[in-house]
Amino acid sequence: MCFRSRCWELIMRLKPLYQKDREQAKEEGRQEGRQEGRQQGKQNLILRLLNRRIGEIDASLIEQIKGLSIAQLENLGEALLDFSSVNDLEIWLNQHSE
Repeated sequence: MCFRSRCWELIMRLKPLYQKDREQAKEEGRQEGRQEGRQQGKQNLILRLLNRRIGEIDASLIEQIKGLSIAQLENLGEALLDFSSVNDLEIWLNQHSE
């Protein structure tokens, strides 16, 4: 068997593995995108609710909120119903930041 034939045979054997890895990478990318989308959506909703509940929020607090996990955002979403001032938000963030 000549070199060219061997190379072609090897390529044909590796092709399904390459395609499988490529599809897996695409799916992982889609999952990460969906996760980021959910997180951004929750962040936006929480920020809107906070603005409505306690007024405009300082940029440094917004950055802290953007650093929260989805679970923390969900907890903040429940807690903010009891907030009456920005101070309540600051206390909550200090107690729940990682």
